[in-house]
Amino acid sequence: MPEELSQEDIDALLAGASDGGGLGGDLGGGDLSAILGGGSSDRWDLPDLGGGSSGVVEASSLDMLYDVELQVKIELGRTYMTVEDILRLREGSVIQLDKDAGAPVDILINGRFVAEGEVLVLNDYFCVRVTKILSDQDRRIVKR
Repeated sequence: MPEELSQEDIDALLAGASDGGGLGGDLGGGDLSAILGGGSSDRWDLPDLGGGSSGVVEASSLDMLYDVELQVKIELGRTYMTVEDILRLREGSVIQLDKDAGAPVDILINGRFVAEGEVLVLNDYFCVRVTKILSDQDRRIVKR
């Protein structure tokens, strides 16, 4: 059974790759498959995570990341309520959120704010169209 990657391992891989390996950085406008699978280099220098390897990973070895499951949340808005207000909630109660109608929703991956989108309805299902992917700099400024 393959060893599971922890969140710290994934962060270290992505952080190390963005320091000059060609993986991380601003994904806005870029094709993720081209960043992971193509480009001018078939290998990237990644940080040693204690496995004793040289830190160089072949592009084909990155295929193991394709099966890593991530938690994706779409956040419509937030509010703060007292316990008393929560206990008063009944069917039909209305909770006011901190965003205006039509404002972009936040897309969080493993609890990190990474993109914005707009809510759509497609074949009776709610969907979200990604409208903006935040750069590393934007993510540092906007902490959620």
